[in-house]
Amino acid sequence: QVQLVESGGGLVQAGGALRLSCAASGRTISNYAMAWFRQAPGKEREFVAFINWSGGIIRTADSVKGRFTISRDNAKNTVYLQMDTMRPEDSAVYYCAAREPGGIATLTMLYDYWGQGTQVTVSS
Repeated sequence: QVQLVESGGGLVQAGGALRLSCAASGRTISNYAMAWFRQAPGKEREFVAFINWSGGIIRTADSVKGRFTISRDNAKNTVYLQMDTMRPEDSAVYYCAAREPGGIATLTMLYDYWGQGTQVTVSS
């Protein structure tokens, strides 16, 4: 089993930045593909960014491309999401997810493990 714990959320003004962290425990995630999703009130959970086990393959949603960057440190069993030039529409609960090794995956159903989420609020 893999346990995931997100941190780093909070309140930020539009144009500001936050860095989210996802710390894994229970098993090394060095062989897992990882992703960030987000869910705003009344909306479905949506894909934000994906990174494969080595960090060599990255996919970012069009809505955050050029502003958000996903990365990982397998030695620390941690995945990050750097969020820059934030907008009010980025406000949501952000979730970290892990799946067994495989190709790029943007659907929630393809992920095996989830964190509890961290709230991000961007004020205008």
